[in-house]
Amino acid sequence: MIGLPHHLDRTVVIRASRDTVFGFLTNTAEWAEWWGTGSTIEARPGGRVLIRHLNGLEASGEVLEVQAPERMVFTYGYASRKPSPPGSSRVTLRLDSHPQGTLLRVTHEFADVEARDEHVEAWRFQFSRFANLVANTVNSAATAQVDRWFAAWGEPDAVTRDHALATLASADLRVLDKFSAVEGRDEVQAHFAAAHRFVPGVRVERRGEIRHCLWHVLADWVAIESSGHERSRGTSLFELDADGRIAKVTGFW
Repeated sequence: MIGLPHHLDRTVVIRASRDTVFGFLTNTAEWAEWWGTGSTIEARPGGRVLIRHLNGLEASGEVLEVQAPERMVFTYGYASRKPSPPGSSRVTLRLDSHPQGTLLRVTHEFADVEARDEHVEAWRFQFSRFANLVANTVNSAATAQVDRWFAAWGEPDAVTRDHALATLASADLRVLDKFSAVEGRDEVQAHFAAAHRFVPGVRVERRGEIRHCLWHVLADWVAIESSGHERSRGTSLFELDADGRIAKVTGFW
């Protein structure tokens, strides 16, 4: 390969483990979900890379290096030879540990600056697609997680309620709403206990489908008294961590 003096770098934080994220880079089905229908990858040195972009352009390359779950390197170029011919650039995908999960970094090297500049917007778009792909797959059970949260809130038995919170929420859980500004799972458990003491018999139920985007979930809810009468309603914004646990809940009444 000729000299590649020009490069672009881009990073994205993904709330999933490095092993999980790396799997999305090496599995053909998920590779095609990321890049476009018909795209394939053989995740081994010498393996073929085929990318069929959503706009119809086709790119190809060869895998040069695979070090799970740390990095993958492959050549890249377009069948049409514009803006760069096959094999004329090199892509390095590196995965580093991050407090929120994984820091994914791309370094794309080019022979000329014009080709590099042509790919700046493309990588911004492709990393956004990739982050959404991982989030949608990893958090496919987000609806059940939200329902477990509301069930725990309305659970009158303290032992059952505390066990549920311990399994579905992170230790540094934060809850913010009209009546809450609480940090730490232990404090949230005590806060829930106080709610059952002062407003007993109230349960919360989800209404309608959740809306999920990049580890953030919107869910509408209604609070119902033991008599069956509606007490209040609102919407909660949930944030999920790298393990799919609830890390933060902000409620709007």
